[in-house]
Amino acid sequence: MEAKIVEFTNLLRKSGVRVSVSEAIDAFTSVDELSFQDRDLFKNALRASMIKRGDEIPTYDELFDLFWSGFYDNLREQFGDMAAQMGESGIDLEELMKQLAEMMQQMDGDMDLGDLAKALLTQNLNELENLIRQAAEEAGTQRIENMLQVGFFSRRTMEGLGAEGAGEELESLAQRLEEMGLSQEQVDQLRELIGKLQETLRKVVRNFTERELQTQNHDYMEKFRREMLTEKSFYHLTEEEIARMREVVNRLAQRIKNVLSIRRKRLKHGKLDLHQTLRRNMARGGIPFEVVFKQRRKDRPKLVIMCDVSSSVANVSRFMLQFMYSLQDAFTKMNSYVFVSELGCVTPLFKEKDVNAAIEKALDGGDVINVYTRSNFGYAFHEFWKNHLSAIDNRTTVMILGDARNNYNDPKAWCLRDIHNKAKNVVWLNPESPSAWGFGDSVMDRYLPYCDVVEECRNLRQLAKIVDQIVL
Repeated sequence: MEAKIVEFTNLLRKSGVRVSVSEAIDAFTSVDELSFQDRDLFKNALRASMIKRGDEIPTYDELFDLFWSGFYDNLREQFGDMAAQMGESGIDLEELMKQLAEMMQQMDGDMDLGDLAKALLTQNLNELENLIRQAAEEAGTQRIENMLQVGFFSRRTMEGLGAEGAGEELESLAQRLEEMGLSQEQVDQLRELIGKLQETLRKVVRNFTERELQTQNHDYMEKFRREMLTEKSFYHLTEEEIARMREVVNRLAQRIKNVLSIRRKRLKHGKLDLHQTLRRNMARGGIPFEVVFKQRRKDRPKLVIMCDVSSSVANVSRFMLQFMYSLQDAFTKMNSYVFVSELGCVTPLFKEKDVNAAIEKALDGGDVINVYTRSNFGYAFHEFWKNHLSAIDNRTTVMILGDARNNYNDPKAWCLRDIHNKAKNVVWLNPESPSAWGFGDSVMDRYLPYCDVVEECRNLRQLAKIVDQIVL
């Protein structure tokens, strides 16, 4: 057990979790006092001994499940699904296996099956797990580094198992049983079972390889997933991906804040003014004892955000608001508005609540505005022009997010013209492709003349690119 804990400790370190020698020793001590039968207690004891930071807990939990358990459960699930499929086909698997066992007892010893064929036919999952682990180790699966190698190591593991030979043995068994008088119906059922067993074996071997990749390269896989999420359209995010996206947005915002901090330090120090340095040191023969720097001040901009929160673009607005409020230190002042037809100010929500709670409340129907009505950009812009135009001056960047689908209402483009005249610049992010702008009920073409920047924004990478231009 101590060897397994050391291996698990090394795995945590490889994935970026800092576990010291003393903490590993604490884990040994705590395990001595516990029963391995209580899985939750064992997991919590190791976590209490090894984990120091709250943000490392999700990594620990995932690696614990991958390392200490899970594959046998997957085997049981896959073979359970296979049995259910057989049942749906009208095959009584239990009765078939009983008939096979009786006939195999009458067979000569020259039909002995290999270990894999026996394990598959009897569905001995413990034996099957041991055979797969042994074959995977001999195939070098622990050296897997990326997704492109999953197929290669899966094939090598199948070859090491002798899967093809086991299939031939089971086919020979079916032929022999047919010769011994097994009914044609049962022979057909047996051959279908053999095909299902081989298919299930391929699935579980591939699953084992993917789990090994996840275990050995957890940090790489997390980075890969984050990069995939930045490229994935907001329209196609699942509920699970929406939850993961919050973390990705925070990481990206932190990266931009770090870059911004470095740039501000450089601006504060200034750039060497060679001309003034030489002039000031003329009395010293031009030797630069006194160095002069150019001081260049860059004021933080004000920001006004107007987000369409209709159902078609709600996810885009969600992450736009989260992203911008994670960067609010980069702005002198930030005011936020949401609209579908009505316009509502949500700035106070972000002062009173956590950013994620504020966003959920802003998007929730009825609390701020009616989100279940039909989009009307003209009405929303007129409401802003009438009640909130004073929030804009020549230092304000106005950022609008919406698809400009106006349901054939009056776009009131003159309202956006007046906003543009007062603001420093107007940036419009549209989640639709530019090829769709101005077609159907889209009035994007009517708003384009009054925007300084108009960009497609359907994923996090595109959103980050625009934010870079505004704050950096």
